[in-house]
Amino acid sequence: MSDVFAETPAQSAKPTIFFDGVSSRRRQVTLILGDALEIAEDGATPVRWAYADIRRADGPPGMLRLAATSAPPLARLEIRDAALAAEVVARCTRLDEHQTTRRSVAKIVGWSVAAAVSIVCVVLFGVPLAADRLAPLVPKPVERRIGDAAEVQMKTIFGRSVCEDPAGKAAFTKLVNRLRDAAGLDDTMTAGVLPTAVPNAFALPGGKVFVLKGLLDKAENPDELAGILAHELGHLKHHDNMRGLIYNGGTSFLIGLLFGDITGSSAVIFASRSLVEASYSREAETGADTFAIEIMHALGRSPKPAAQLMFRITGKEGGSSLATILASHPLTEDRLARMTTEDRPVSGPPLLTDKEWQALKGICGSGKV
Repeated sequence: MSDVFAETPAQSAKPTIFFDGVSSRRRQVTLILGDALEIAEDGATPVRWAYADIRRADGPPGMLRLAATSAPPLARLEIRDAALAAEVVARCTRLDEHQTTRRSVAKIVGWSVAAAVSIVCVVLFGVPLAADRLAPLVPKPVERRIGDAAEVQMKTIFGRSVCEDPAGKAAFTKLVNRLRDAAGLDDTMTAGVLPTAVPNAFALPGGKVFVLKGLLDKAENPDELAGILAHELGHLKHHDNMRGLIYNGGTSFLIGLLFGDITGSSAVIFASRSLVEASYSREAETGADTFAIEIMHALGRSPKPAAQLMFRITGKEGGSSLATILASHPLTEDRLARMTTEDRPVSGPPLLTDKEWQALKGICGSGKV
């Protein structure tokens, strides 16, 4: 055995303190530097620490504080003598192995940046792609439950109950059925008028469409209202509401969709924020416009009246704080121009008679809302 590992007590001008990690007692010890570090205390069995197990622990200036991977987690050896500390350090080849090096810091920073980039890519590309692919695959019962939750929120905001005047309801049902049949939607689709002065219309998951009385009041003929309703049916047909819900809800909604938490708290949050506000993308709005134009043409009617109604609302109330149709369906001049240029001579029968139209206008009664 070389002289370096000769088992001799290491003398120290300053006391060496040892905490065994089991009790809080402070022990003054002597170190023996042999094939392992021995920590000796009068009247006690020496404690052996293999040099390869010894690690540097945080300590104040002028003190070498050590721990050992093979010792209790709280065990500490405190060496205050600089010469003795140097001798111990010379034998501990893995003393600072656990410390963070510049290379490891760079690696951590690199992985952090990569993680951040991954998150951004998921937000910008992954979630929209998932929304596009998953929206058409959501089972109808699931859509209906989400729509029911959103309907509760909508009625809380816009009206306690659906307007039920018999003659007006019959006229509204006739108009909706004609549009529904032309759109190729099944008879599970429902529609209603809510008694609020806000001029807007909404499509909710599960085939639910609501017209707010404020929009009906501003419509001057059935074709104006029909074009707006056809636009909302376009959102239903293209699953735009579900797509927006998945996109805005992101990971939280997807997890809820997998584990069934879609009619509890998450449904209320996302339904009230993403569906009632119903803010669609430009692509979704363009697709719904195309659908409305096709439906109106299929019925032998023009889509231009719907554009006139939208312009009437946004032109007069564009600066209003009220939630108008502009707020939920961003309107641009090119959209108005497109619906106007798609004007064709009327070739189909009226969607409603004058009497039915007047009945529809009075569906909520004469009371103030």
